[in-house]
Amino acid sequence: MSVMVNLHIAYASLMARKLRTVLAMLGVFLGALAFTGVQTVSDIMVRNAEMQAEAMGPNLMSVVSGRVRFRRSGSVGVKDFNTNFKVSDALALIQSLPQVRAGAPYISTAMPVRSAQGVTDARVMATWPDYQTVRSFYPQFGRFFTMEEERSRAKVVVLGREIANRLFGSPQAALGRKVRIYRASFRVVGVMEGKGQDLSGENQDEQVFLPLSTYMRRAANVDWLTGVNLSLVDGADFAAARKSIVNLMRLRHDIRPGQEDDFDVLEAREVIQLQRQALDLMQTLGVISSTISFAVGGMGILSIMILMVRARRVEIGVRRAVGGRRSDIVRQFMFEAGLLSASGGAGGVLVCLVLVLLFTSLTPFPLVLNPYMFGFTLVGSGLLGLFAGSYPAWLASRIGILDVLKT
Repeated sequence: MSVMVNLHIAYASLMARKLRTVLAMLGVFLGALAFTGVQTVSDIMVRNAEMQAEAMGPNLMSVVSGRVRFRRSGSVGVKDFNTNFKVSDALALIQSLPQVRAGAPYISTAMPVRSAQGVTDARVMATWPDYQTVRSFYPQFGRFFTMEEERSRAKVVVLGREIANRLFGSPQAALGRKVRIYRASFRVVGVMEGKGQDLSGENQDEQVFLPLSTYMRRAANVDWLTGVNLSLVDGADFAAARKSIVNLMRLRHDIRPGQEDDFDVLEAREVIQLQRQALDLMQTLGVISSTISFAVGGMGILSIMILMVRARRVEIGVRRAVGGRRSDIVRQFMFEAGLLSASGGAGGVLVCLVLVLLFTSLTPFPLVLNPYMFGFTLVGSGLLGLFAGSYPAWLASRIGILDVLKT
């Protein structure tokens, strides 16, 4: 018999037993949905982390006071913070190391920001104008403060987009207005572009930027830094740059051999690697759950096909009586099992695609689809059906005309 005839008979047979068909397909459907869903979500998260790393700035490396702590959520924190990191340390790193193209020292702290309309919590970032180029983060309205304003300790501020919306209703309305940080009044000269959350877990739209010298002398009266952001030259060896940074900082902080550093060096790719490790665990759990679902689905197909063979003994005997060969019987039941399993797999893949498209359309996450993975799932589902249907097909081929007449 031709392939189309076999498919037609298989389809008619399965539709005649809809409940059994749906139950047999369910395990394969869930397995395909779990496998494709977990793999696709993992790919989306990795791509999102890579995009965040690209958005943080070209060849970015950060040196911070204290020790970096990676949280299970994938965000970054600092423990054992100290006040040993000075502006002179940042200048030495920027000016002495050939791998460094530019740098921007900074102090980062959370505090309320007030306007005549209200108050909101924000992350105050006191830094240099070079922060824009180092982090690839620029104003959308107005301007950033200048180096002259940094040197003169000018009381100017640049608001994050979300902060401007909270305090003034819109970014444009914030320009030229006054805000209070600590007890000092600052004039808004710019509002940053929307950028969202970075790899450290910080919402960049909830930051407020002001000159470093202004914060250190007119606001907080401190002489230490949180850290410095460094932009390395194109093609720089990150491992060699890290070694040079560590050696210079240990020398400047008089840290002797065997003593622990009072600073840490952070690369964006380290955060990506941490997120990959967390996603690897999720992928492993997804593969385990999908394997169990596929196994249950295979057993379901096996049992349903055995029941179908027993229920269709007369049909099989009649086909043998009119000249049907054993190979035709085997092929027929293999087609039915394969169609049953492939349909369940196709349903799981289709539902996964719909959910992924819906998720990426409602969130800022990028759309990432792997056609090879979807194709592998479909082919694997079909092969599972052929494997599970081989024994029932063999049983069906053993049924003879006399066996049917005796029953």
